[in-house]
Amino acid sequence: MRTPLYSFLFVIFSSVCYAQTQPVYQDKPYWQDYSIKFYADKPNGDLLDVQADRNGAIQILTSKGDLLHPHDGQFLYPGTLQPDNTYRFMKDKKLTALGSYQQQFVYLSDQVVFANAWAGKLFSTHGLPNAKLFQGGADFTFLVSDGSSLNLLKDSKSLWKGSLPGDETVAIRYQPGANQFWVLGKKSLYTLSVSGAKLTKVLDGAGFTAFDVTNQGKKIIVGTNDGYLEFDVATKKQVGAIRQKLPWTEITAVAEVDGKLWFGSTKGAFALRPDGKFDYYNGERWLPGDEVTHISKGPKNSVLILTKAGLGQICFKQMTLYDKAVFFDNQVRSRHIRVGFNSTLDRMEKGNLATGYLDDSDNDGLWTAMYLGGEIFRYAATKDPEALQNCRESLDAMERLYTITPVPGFPARSFERSGHMKELSDSERWQHASDKEWDWKSTTSSDEVIGHIFAFGAMAELIPDKNLKSRAITLIDTLMSHIISHDMYLIDFDGKPTMWGKWNPTYVNSFPTNVGDRKLNSSNITSMLQTAYHFTKKEKYKKKLLELMQKHGYLTNQMRSMNEIGKAPADADEHAKHMSDGWNHSDDEMYFVGYWGLYRYALNDTLKAKYKQQIIDHWQAERPEKEGAWNIFTALTGTKEFDLNEAAWYLREHPLDLIDWSIQNSHRKDIELLPENFRRQTTKEVLPPDERRIQRHNANMFDLDRKGRSGGSENSAGDIWLLPYWMGRYLGVISAPVK
Repeated sequence: MRTPLYSFLFVIFSSVCYAQTQPVYQDKPYWQDYSIKFYADKPNGDLLDVQADRNGAIQILTSKGDLLHPHDGQFLYPGTLQPDNTYRFMKDKKLTALGSYQQQFVYLSDQVVFANAWAGKLFSTHGLPNAKLFQGGADFTFLVSDGSSLNLLKDSKSLWKGSLPGDETVAIRYQPGANQFWVLGKKSLYTLSVSGAKLTKVLDGAGFTAFDVTNQGKKIIVGTNDGYLEFDVATKKQVGAIRQKLPWTEITAVAEVDGKLWFGSTKGAFALRPDGKFDYYNGERWLPGDEVTHISKGPKNSVLILTKAGLGQICFKQMTLYDKAVFFDNQVRSRHIRVGFNSTLDRMEKGNLATGYLDDSDNDGLWTAMYLGGEIFRYAATKDPEALQNCRESLDAMERLYTITPVPGFPARSFERSGHMKELSDSERWQHASDKEWDWKSTTSSDEVIGHIFAFGAMAELIPDKNLKSRAITLIDTLMSHIISHDMYLIDFDGKPTMWGKWNPTYVNSFPTNVGDRKLNSSNITSMLQTAYHFTKKEKYKKKLLELMQKHGYLTNQMRSMNEIGKAPADADEHAKHMSDGWNHSDDEMYFVGYWGLYRYALNDTLKAKYKQQIIDHWQAERPEKEGAWNIFTALTGTKEFDLNEAAWYLREHPLDLIDWSIQNSHRKDIELLPENFRRQTTKEVLPPDERRIQRHNANMFDLDRKGRSGGSENSAGDIWLLPYWMGRYLGVISAPVK
């Protein structure tokens, strides 16, 4: 049938308008943070000060007077702190403090202030045998203190001597524009004018611990043992009340670095953002230890955070999301591919990547399907041959899940070389394959199956390679034929349905209408049958789908709003009650992965409109999580509003370090906790991904703590990050890199 010209033009015009309706994130460079850690190998006393000079050298001073420097560290490969013997004759000096002056190292001993810079000419005796604090001013003047006395000197001559009346000095800073020193006591703040040699009290308080002159000399930030306060230099008054809405209030260090205000505490470090909130760095993802002793500017866009256990160098590097994708692609390919599966590197020794092994998983098929989906979108967006090869290798693994079992159309959860069942997770679920060299894992779940159909459908649609396309369609047909021929059940080797592979109306409609599985299973099987019909054109799939929708209410089930989902009523059976004890984030993953086939391969436009309504209703419920993948999946409907900025935030804020470190946030005083609720949302606002535990999309983004972890595993970025990024690139809501 020929299409009239005006209809053809309308289609083109509509397509252009449609393409322009959605916002696009312009992938410009942003500052990505990561940490290089250096652990203190041997007891050298407490770590007191850390400084970097103009040449990029870093030195650390201990309470025993020893100098240390970092050795052999890089991102993900921690270094150590080793004795710094570079200048061997410094061992004669009894060092008590380390500082920086004109970007050069300066030292305080029990007798002098000195340096190796300036040809060693700086050598100023101070006359305070117990000196422990010092700060340089203009023209090589230095203010030195032993806690009780203060001595302003230049070239070994005292310009002024004094003390803080009734107080102990804890820190000294210099304000260049005013040519004055600021002196902090435990309960007072003073200025010392160099020209007038006059000590003036400007603030009384209590529990002062650390401070810095900030905002180009306009403000003084004073840390205390219970928050921090702001002092205005011009008005000489405290601004507002003490700030206690912080990640932690026991402040141990304050430093302004490149215009950003940093705090150290007994529970990590944090930096003040322009929006008044904080970037929080705690746990071994960022620092060797959480008790911070000193903070200073580091080399090459970095901040040095000294802790009792070692040094954390927080580095900032300009990257685009594409740069991050390249980094994560290398992470996956170099150490997360196990016989084609997208796998976790497990049983590592405290984050040591060289010590782990590739572990089997209940969801090898699902995690691989999600990674495969990302690589399919990558190829569709870029035509990169590497992506196509990755697709081939992942499909090989997923295809073998079907051929290694004795049941036609039934996929294994995983497979592994034989002879090691007792070493595998859930050893009782493993079965011997007909090939004696291999074993396979039974009890395959519904989340595996929906992941398979998602990836196979995307491959059949978007990959032009005829062999891959044909194999993907065959796998769809094989799996769905098994389910239909077994009365909408997934039947295991023992002839029984697996625990979760059940889409039969008797099972699905046995749940009360407000229990999630009734809606979920209806939505998933609709997506699966539509995908099968779309690519095979076999009427049995369409017929079964219409039967489930029209006779058994599956369309009504899946169109039920997420607002209705909750706990089963009192008269429900125990299974329904167990399945509805709280929000299930694995269900969210199954829904959204299934939405690809649900919306993309809808039988008609009427259904597609209903599915769009269903997807957006679900997205509305998920919005507080700021989940990158769910926002991007929602974009497939063409909706203008899908929280693109939050999706980009998720991708930018995700840490480069995917090691499973212990994380603690429940102690924080800058978060607003919510009462216990069905969704298990613990806080009013979700924390950034780099401040919470490493987690897949099926986990609760509002979990605050991850205890008992010591860097024992590294997750793959394949499903966690690359899937939403490349899907966004394919859908056109994330641009190619803009330099």
